[in-house]
Amino acid sequence: MINEIVENQELIAQSVRELSERHIRPYIRQWDDSQHFPAELFKQLGEQGLMGMLVPAVYGGTGLGYREYVTAIIELSRVDGSIGLSMAAHNSLCTNHILLFGTEEQKQTYLPKLASGEWIGAWGLTEPNTGSDAGNMRTTATRQGNEWVLNGAKNFITHGKSGNLAVVIARTGEPNSSHNATAFVVERGTPGFSGGRKEDKLGMRASETAEMLFQDCRIPDSQRLGEIGDGFVQSLKVLDGGRISIAALSVGIALGAYDAAVAYAKEREQFGQPIANFQGISFKLADMATEVEAAKLLTYQAADLKDAAKSVTKESAMAKLFASETAVRVANEAVQIFGGYGYTKDFPVEKFYRDAKLCTIGEGTSEIQKIVISRQILK
Repeated sequence: MINEIVENQELIAQSVRELSERHIRPYIRQWDDSQHFPAELFKQLGEQGLMGMLVPAVYGGTGLGYREYVTAIIELSRVDGSIGLSMAAHNSLCTNHILLFGTEEQKQTYLPKLASGEWIGAWGLTEPNTGSDAGNMRTTATRQGNEWVLNGAKNFITHGKSGNLAVVIARTGEPNSSHNATAFVVERGTPGFSGGRKEDKLGMRASETAEMLFQDCRIPDSQRLGEIGDGFVQSLKVLDGGRISIAALSVGIALGAYDAAVAYAKEREQFGQPIANFQGISFKLADMATEVEAAKLLTYQAADLKDAAKSVTKESAMAKLFASETAVRVANEAVQIFGGYGYTKDFPVEKFYRDAKLCTIGEGTSEIQKIVISRQILK
């Protein structure tokens, strides 16, 4: 069994590397400069089985586990974190929410389209005034007979404009009360549902981040995910898996920056020898390699626990915290090793540097991860 998992991992890693070199690397600069979201690429990822990795075959997915999923995100992000981020958000947030909490009819309706890459998914929790304070959300869903009427706005949503389908968490009870939110599936084209402003971002520029707006958006009760009032509890469970995705994204970005720094340190000569020969550089590389390896081990540990259907709240938060902070440190050191060239767009490390920072913010800031971890260890 272990040999099969390792073999799967190696095959996936090789397949994703080849795909990335052919369909992603030639366009990185172009997509980043223009902040272009390459929606067409995700159909190719779907054909390769990467858009429904956690979805069982009966719903059109590849039915793999988190270990294989983490491997794919790492390899994509090693080339372009933007693509890794979009693939991860689609899989672990929108698609996974429906997989975990949808009815059989909802799964049969939506999962095949999401798993194939025909549809791209979005997931709406964050709001303009309630980032980490999601329990105080202002987007509301009011029941009227057998329908719900959604009003409000979500922001910083991956695929907020281009997503064909969104899982939206809206308040159905009093602010800051327990079980005050409910999750809904909303299709693009539903009257009253629109995409708002697209963010002009520091990094991850090929991954679309935008507002989702709801104005008297009517949906039938059949679009509700799970029980009324369970939306926030569902979200916490979804985020446990999502944090593993961001940890993997962080590991990939760190590896990309590290790979570039090692190659450059071997090639760049000063004082008649490669700069890798100097202790000041070689020690930096040693620290980077050690931290990346530690981040990778924490991430795979969380993935293995998830595959074993065990609690991962603490471990996913630890992996996300350490890996994201590692990505920032490693990318920073990579720019330093490149010197002045590292500060230019002609070399890859400045993009890894810009992309890495999001990992310490998205799906729960580093500070929120410390709250999650401390609560778990002090239980």
